[in-house]
Amino acid sequence: MAALVLLVVGLIVGALGVWFVLNRHAVAERLPYYPAMRVAADPVHGVDEDTIAVDDLPVALLVLGRNGRLLHAGARAQGEFAEGLGAMIRHPALQRAVSELQPGSVSEVRIEADVPVRRVVQGFVKAALWHGHPACVVVLLDATARDALDRARSDFVAHASHELRTPLAALIGFIETLQGPAANDGAARQKFLGIMARQASRMQRLIDRLLYLSRVQMLEHQRPQGQVLVTDLMGRLRDELQGKPAEERAALVVHAAPPGSLRGDADQILQVLVNLCENALRYGRPQSPAVPRIEIGTQWLETGGLLLSVRDNGPGIEAQHLPRLTERFYRITQAAGRNTGDQGTGLGLAIVRHIVDRHGGRLDITSVPGEGTCCTVWLPGQPLAAGEGDGSGIHTD
Repeated sequence: MAALVLLVVGLIVGALGVWFVLNRHAVAERLPYYPAMRVAADPVHGVDEDTIAVDDLPVALLVLGRNGRLLHAGARAQGEFAEGLGAMIRHPALQRAVSELQPGSVSEVRIEADVPVRRVVQGFVKAALWHGHPACVVVLLDATARDALDRARSDFVAHASHELRTPLAALIGFIETLQGPAANDGAARQKFLGIMARQASRMQRLIDRLLYLSRVQMLEHQRPQGQVLVTDLMGRLRDELQGKPAEERAALVVHAAPPGSLRGDADQILQVLVNLCENALRYGRPQSPAVPRIEIGTQWLETGGLLLSVRDNGPGIEAQHLPRLTERFYRITQAAGRNTGDQGTGLGLAIVRHIVDRHGGRLDITSVPGEGTCCTVWLPGQPLAAGEGDGSGIHTD
């Protein structure tokens, strides 16, 4: 009797073993590895099947259901795209590629997002299995830097070449005059050399601004990770403004800087303040005999964030110009009698806008004709504990 029982048990176990061998692939598909995906066999080591963790792959990888719902996001995808990842998953182009994907094919899609900053991503979509259910693997490649470079090249051809043509033509004309009719005219030579120096300076400033704007745009989608002390920032601004030539200065009032810090790029935030102050110094001067006055303030808001402001007492700006001030190469024609001889590059406020966007902030420009203009920049941050930092104010006349 015992021998019969052992024989029956042996037959059952043997049958189960044969079934498992014949159906090992089906069983493997139901094993709950997470976060892992099945990959092809390794012929070198003779392994029939293996798994690899999604988070170990050196790419930004997502797993989406065939209905477009997120099933898993790799660590690199979360780190590289952060808060913008949800918007990319919901992007109509990606959702359409998932819904129309054919088995065995790879679909390429271009994802363009403008909020909070412009970002261009190439996506490659392929059908796969996730825990035994139909799904899609999506690999994301960030093409923002390449897109910014292409746009910068296009802007240079469309706008910068035109902006450089005018001072270059003036330089050529004055050089020909000095080589010909005015070759022996000392007074004319001194006059023309002064004009040539201003035109050459204008060209240099335009090229420098274009290069700086291009660098800012390439980094715009990457949030800065440094810490900026407000008091140190305002101290650097004071030193920068005191280095201006005497004829470019005004009655500057730098209000007391409150203690606190914010996450950001100190050099870029300083560039924002310098550009705003240069605009105020150049275009925010009232009619004589009024004295030009520029106030620079910093304030922590109860709702959160730091408010930077630059206010002048100049002629102000008409309302129809305000929405376009941050456009590249946009300039306001100066009124008769107020021509300073410096047309500017039309890039200063464009640089400000891109830097503010990179820091997750906001730029607001308000102006009343005849009373002045106020530029305010809000940046996310928080004040330090009481007693930290230097809150002393600086007044420069």
